[in-house]
Formats: sequence, C-alpha cells, structure tokens
Amino acid sequence: MVKPRKSVESRKGRRREDLLRRFADYLEGECDASALTIENYLSDLRQFALITWGDDPETWAWAGADRYNARGFLVTIQKLGGTSATIRRKLSALRSFYRFLLREREVAENPFADVQLPRRERPLPKVLSESEVAQLIEAPRLWLEDPRTEKRGPPRRREAIAARDTAMIEVLYSTGMRLSELTGLRETMVDLIGGVVRVLGKGRKQRLCPLGTPAVRALREALRLRPELAAQGKGNRAANAVFLNVRGGRLSGRSVERIISKYAQYAGLPESMSPHVLRHSFATHLLDRGADLRSVQELLGHSSLSTTQIYTHVSVERLKKVYASAHPRA
Repeated sequence: MVKPRKSVESRKGRRREDLLRRFADYLEGECDASALTIENYLSDLRQFALITWGDDPETWAWAGADRYNARGFLVTIQKLGGTSATIRRKLSALRSFYRFLLREREVAENPFADVQLPRRERPLPKVLSESEVAQLIEAPRLWLEDPRTEKRGPPRRREAIAARDTAMIEVLYSTGMRLSELTGLRETMVDLIGGVVRVLGKGRKQRLCPLGTPAVRALREALRLRPELAAQGKGNRAANAVFLNVRGGRLSGRSVERIISKYAQYAGLPESMSPHVLRHSFATHLLDRGADLRSVQELLGHSSLSTTQIYTHVSVERLKKVYASAHPRA
C-alpha cells in the first residue's frame, strides 16, 4: 500500500514543477518576456523554494506560502549579501508568479503582495584624489609634448588647444560647474580680475562661482591664444564662447567628454572618466577640507540640500578607507 502513496507524492512534485513551466509559457506568450528574463525569474522562484522548503520539489508547497515565508526569504537574501537591485528583482519575480497562480486559481492569496520593496541604492559618485586631479591638469602639457600631436597642425594652434584644455579642466575643478554650464560660458560671464564666473544653471538660474588662482591663470592663457582657434571659424558662429573647437565653433559637450577621456589616458586614469567626476571631486574635496554643506550646495547650484548630502557619504567612505589602511588595529 506504500507504492501508490509514493506515486501520488511523485505526481504532486511533477505538478509543482509543471506550475513553473506554465508560468514560463505565460511570461513568453503573454508578457513577451525575453529568454534571459524568464531564466532569471525561474531561478529566483527555485531559490525561494529551496530556502523555504528544501531541495526536494515534492515538498514545494506553493499554495502554503505565507507572508512570513516571504519576509523570511527577504531577510535571507539580505544576509547573503544581496543588493537592493537584486532583492527588488527577486521580489518582482515572486509577485508575478503568485499573481499568475491567483489567476489560475492555484492559490488563495499572494504572500508577496504586501512586502515592501527596498529603496533603490544610490551609488556613490566617483571621485578623484587631489593628486589624480593634478595629474589630469598636467595631461594637456604631456599631450603637447607627444610627437604624435605634430599632425594636429602648426605649433601655435597646438598650443592653443593645450591651453584651452588645461583651462577647461581647471575651471571644471575650480567651480564644480556642470558640463552644459561649461560649454555655455561666454567671455562676458568671466571676470578674471574679480576671480569669479557667472554660471547659467538648471532652470536658467544664475549663480556666481569663485575661480581659484590656477584657474584664472589658465583662463588668461587660453583666452590669449583663443584667436588661433577663432580664426578657423566663419563669421561669429561661436557667439563669444570661451571654449572653441578646432573649427572655431562652440565646443560641444560630447567633444568635452572625448577630450577628458583622452587626457585621462595620458594621466593614467580610467578612460571612461566623465567631466562630471571633476564636479564630484570639487564637492568632496571641499567637504574634506572643512567646508559647510550649505556653502557647497550654493556652489553646486543644487536646489535641495538632500542632493548635496550624498557627498558627505563619499567623505565618510574616504575616511573609512584611510582609517583601514593606516590604523594598526583597523
């Protein structure tokens, strides 16, 4: 009399696996999900089953799962080091599965319906060290001395390009301005005597950004050699833009990104580095040296202090790294 019972249990196990196959067909046929999405969802469902009931499919009681099983699964994934994005995906898979089971009348309730998704993690911005910034500022000079740059035109024109790029990096780091704010700079917005630049930010809001002495010096040199680039243009296409391209027009944001990537290579930094890293570095270095958060908010042109607060987390993380590398019992 034992064999028939064993056969019944085996059929139940097969039926529980069959629910997964039906769900996969539903995802493919009705939701037009990709093969990778289906694979990931099924993997998440099996992981839930393994954690909740063990590795024997005959014990996978999908209809018996409750909110405590759901929350227990969430806690387990967190303990295993799952990121916020990973947990959100797994919960999404399980919610979808139980919505499908509800539709098919295989379960009476969705145990994951009331489980709150964890907040999306906001990655900390990438920041250069002060020495790395110095390397990046020095990179245009290295480019100018590189024999391969002789193909870029007459010496005077190459000097103008190097001076422009040095000033561009100095200004980005000295003011923390956005890329669009840099490319939108006009000569009338720069006060080299007062050491400030007027920036037109988001929502066409204006703010004044101080220029450090090195940035003022670099800008003077760039503006002195600027006619070498302006002469390549036709008419007044650049509208008195501070930073011109090699054809005498206004330098575009995409061009600035390519230029920064080129100099990152010369400086031994990741080529994928964006101009925005200099903005992050500007804010973080100010806070590292004792600047108050409100002042940094004003300098960055943030409308909300909460946006600026992420840089305090960056500073804390940097302090932790210093502590870990320097303290004998870290």
